[in-house]
Amino acid sequence: MKKLHSAALGAVLLSVGLTAATTALVYAQAPSASSSASAANQTSLIGSQNSAPPVNVSVPSRAARQFETNPILSLPKMFARQWIPDRENLATDYFPQIEDNQQQKLSLKETIYLALENNPGLMSVSLDPVAATESVKGANAVFDPQLSSQIDVEKEVTPVSSPFQNPNSITNTAKFYDWNFGVSKVLSATNGTLGITFNNDRELTNSGFSPVNPVYTPTMVMSLSQPLLQNFGWQFATINVRLAESAQRSSQWNYASSVNDFVQRIGNDYWGVVQAVENLQVADSALKFNADLVRVNGNNVRLGMMAAVNLSEALSAAATARANVSAAKAGLEIARTTLRQDVAANNAGAMLASEIQPLQQPDTKYGAVETDDFAFKAMLEDSPALAGMREAIRSALIQVKYAENQTLPQLNIGAQFGMTSQAGNSKCTTSGTVPAFANCFSPSGPTVPPGSDNGALLPFGGDYGTALNGLFDFKFYDYAAVLGFSMPLDNAAAKAALAQAHVAYDQSRMQYRQALYQSVLLVKSALANLTAYQEQVDATAEATKYAQKALHDTQAQFRVGLATTNTLLQYQSNLVTAQGSEVQADVGLENARLALWHSEGTLLDKFNIDFQLQSQTRPPWYARF
Repeated sequence: MKKLHSAALGAVLLSVGLTAATTALVYAQAPSASSSASAANQTSLIGSQNSAPPVNVSVPSRAARQFETNPILSLPKMFARQWIPDRENLATDYFPQIEDNQQQKLSLKETIYLALENNPGLMSVSLDPVAATESVKGANAVFDPQLSSQIDVEKEVTPVSSPFQNPNSITNTAKFYDWNFGVSKVLSATNGTLGITFNNDRELTNSGFSPVNPVYTPTMVMSLSQPLLQNFGWQFATINVRLAESAQRSSQWNYASSVNDFVQRIGNDYWGVVQAVENLQVADSALKFNADLVRVNGNNVRLGMMAAVNLSEALSAAATARANVSAAKAGLEIARTTLRQDVAANNAGAMLASEIQPLQQPDTKYGAVETDDFAFKAMLEDSPALAGMREAIRSALIQVKYAENQTLPQLNIGAQFGMTSQAGNSKCTTSGTVPAFANCFSPSGPTVPPGSDNGALLPFGGDYGTALNGLFDFKFYDYAAVLGFSMPLDNAAAKAALAQAHVAYDQSRMQYRQALYQSVLLVKSALANLTAYQEQVDATAEATKYAQKALHDTQAQFRVGLATTNTLLQYQSNLVTAQGSEVQADVGLENARLALWHSEGTLLDKFNIDFQLQSQTRPPWYARF
């Protein structure tokens, strides 16, 4: 596209419903030497950018760490926030300025990089993989060992119900102390649940009927609950983790697809500004041409050398040119605002971001168009949208596997083994079967050491340490084994869920096939458009050249009175139409390239933007067993 004269009013005319036939334009001028030098400098700038290191838009799994908190270290701040009023009010974005007056002259590649860094809409989409990463961690949380503890004190004071229950007292007092601990773990290999509990009870009472006071009763119980049919199978325990990982990969591909769309949008915005700038230049030139024509025709009419109708025709064309200038200014304002708001480079915190002035002009050089086979292969390998749909199919397959398992009967085996012990001090007594002062303790009376001739050795004598030692002697124990079976007679819910999973799987396959057909259509259309625009670039440039020559010859005839004003305007209208087609072909060629790369999925690579699917972080230690 030529610097000044190649711009046309065609796009503006289409937008405002005008016709090119009513527009006047001065015949084209050749580009200046300074313009050619500027173009050479731009080419050198773009070439140096291609050697720059790539911009990585991948979202690493560690990006979620900035949103994570330590429940212990963050406890004071979290507690304070819970008691601060108005915490649920919406935050208000404050814009101290209306417009960021900074202007930046950038190439297309620089504009894309700046937009990737600043656009808030794209930043929002980039948080989807971050949230999905946390879903993976949440799925692994089922294997986190569950620790439990309970420490309590209970005291009961009740009236005595017998004169022999507690002599010299009208109350029966009992105090209980419990300190219990437990841990349970879902096994990632078998989906069984393993548990260990350690309970400790201490009872102290003033009842005369309690032979041991205080008494210590520690118990330890180990249990295992293991499914054998439903909820059991190879890596079945981690099936929800794999679903979450698949969803996280899908979110990454969806983000890459959004980046692919966004880069194409920025490219279209960029070339839209280029086209709008030259449209305005064309409109200004047309207005100048018609103003000169009005001046010349007016002088000729006043001198009686020309009929008044020629002045009317010139005035009509000038009025149309003024309207076209207004429309071109509006189109340029809209195009610039669209680009600046999509790039969103806003260092001043303004409502309107800084303005971007394009440095590049459309590249009308072209080579051979890609073959269908090459383009289709690139599409299958590189299209992020198709990759995301393939991941959706994988997720649907996992859902089918889960639904199939849920149709099985429930057959669970449970096993439990427990140990217990007891120890305490026996009260001293002078009656009953136990000899006086035999293996007993009284703060005010004599004691007889255990095993003495006049003492009876009781099996529960001792303190808490004695009770713990007895616990691990395995003298007192219990065990149990349970085999449970259950299944609904019709099992309708599980069957329906399985049918729905198969339907969802088939739907995902059909949706992928439809998307594949549509992608092929987009690639074929992009190839056809690229070929058409390449041919149009040469054809419209040639048409403009001949239209310029025809207008130049008509102007020469007009000056000697061999052509009328109407004829001059007609040839000038032909030039506008030709230049309108040329500018649309030049910009269309750039947009066609973007469309082809977008449909293939190679657009990011063309601008040296790197996206790699990030692997999942290593599962936590508790999820490995």
